[in-house]
Amino acid sequence: MFTKQNSLGIFGMDAYTVQVEVDNSEGNFAFNIVGLPDAAVRESGDRVLSALRNSGFMYPSGHTTVNLAPADRKKEGTLYDVPILIAILVSTGQLVGDFSEVAFLGELSLDGTLRPINGLLPMAIEARQAGIKHLFVPAENAAEGAVVKGINIYPVENITALVKALKGEQPIFPAVHTPTDDNTVGGFIDFSEVKGQTLAKKALEVAAAGGHNVLLIGPPGSGKSMLAKRFPTILPEMTEQESIETTKIHSIAGVLAKKSPLITTRPFRSPHHTVSSAAMSGGGAMPKPGEISLAHNGVLFLDELPEFKRDVMEALRAPVEDGTVTVSRVAGTLTYPCSFTLIGAMNPCPCGFFGHPTKRCTCSPNAVSKYLSKISGPMLDRLDIHVEVPPVKYDELKDDSNSAESSAEIKARVDRARQIQNERYKNENITCNARLTPKMLKKYCVLSEDAENILAAAFKNMGLSGRAYDRILKVSRTLADLDGNEKIESRHIAQAIQFRSLDRKYWSQG
Repeated sequence: MFTKQNSLGIFGMDAYTVQVEVDNSEGNFAFNIVGLPDAAVRESGDRVLSALRNSGFMYPSGHTTVNLAPADRKKEGTLYDVPILIAILVSTGQLVGDFSEVAFLGELSLDGTLRPINGLLPMAIEARQAGIKHLFVPAENAAEGAVVKGINIYPVENITALVKALKGEQPIFPAVHTPTDDNTVGGFIDFSEVKGQTLAKKALEVAAAGGHNVLLIGPPGSGKSMLAKRFPTILPEMTEQESIETTKIHSIAGVLAKKSPLITTRPFRSPHHTVSSAAMSGGGAMPKPGEISLAHNGVLFLDELPEFKRDVMEALRAPVEDGTVTVSRVAGTLTYPCSFTLIGAMNPCPCGFFGHPTKRCTCSPNAVSKYLSKISGPMLDRLDIHVEVPPVKYDELKDDSNSAESSAEIKARVDRARQIQNERYKNENITCNARLTPKMLKKYCVLSEDAENILAAAFKNMGLSGRAYDRILKVSRTLADLDGNEKIESRHIAQAIQFRSLDRKYWSQG
């Protein structure tokens, strides 16, 4: 007997519907799965047959062929175990019913228990769009699927419970999405805990307000990592669309926290400097998102920036500029979103004390030059703001007056600036100043006469590149927004240039 059941698959960020077709015919016992299955899918037969036997159902007799359509798309993973089992039960007459508006997903244990799968959120969205009204999934995935409105997500513990529900003997009730606040990044941290570092705090405020990338450079113990880890606390709240998009990426990568089915706070990713290029950009036989995509709509913090391999840093150049990363493998070419704020932190030399006011640097000039040259000119150009983080003075550390601004105070200014940008760019395909195109710069970055003169002099005297010129305009636009000014004044240009002049101190080649 022939039957087919609905399921889904995923390729990159996109989900698609899959028809699980089963045909039983007479002959010697055989069980074949076709439709471009990978090893995990081919092994599904053994799991399904064991789960049938251990759950008290009959084996299919004769020759069973399972086809996963469309047959020209590579299928991977263990999510087809449950739909294959249901299709077998229908084809052998052990289960009767119309399941045309129902889809099944899940991995099977040998005893018939359902195990969780990756990528449920994008598949639930696709199921809804395909007209499927009911989706049966492993119980551990139900909270994730319940985020999607307009489709019933049923949590299933085991095959026995699923079959009873389909027969109408023992109902399974749909999961209900319950918002949680368990997505906190970094715990309870605040900018008020950072002593001193007024300029660095201002630089991070500007970065948050305009979506700009930042380079923090200073000796060990000056507070670079401490500042970076508190950066997410001053970023604007995520929109619903950003939450869904970010959660999809984490779900596909299999790193979505069980207690947080919907990511509502901006990600903070801090890979170690030993990370490979594939782990950073994404990869695998069937490419999965890498660190830069997991940081989408959030922050990518690279501590000890010069220690990262050259190929890793160069792989960042295009994604930082474009907001997307393309991964090519034999299985196909995938594009993942990766719009993030990049924060790099580094020492000024191998020992860390080059330019320190009290400690002597033990590095030779050649060693300092070699260390700094690990950051290429093109990569340096893509970091909008360069700021020095000097050692904290004793009086600042001892100060217990609690005079430092809290994250909430800084965030209030950031939110106001972002609101101005949202209104300004409501008819454009961008949301912040950092994403301004060259054409938009002329339209939205109007300079006063004094500001124009200062920028012209800086461009001539500092030998700025075209990209550096654009970055200065974007940062000055953000500084003006923080002041509530529509026109960019001389003070905004001057501070934006200051944020781009640090490389003249350390990278003499400009």
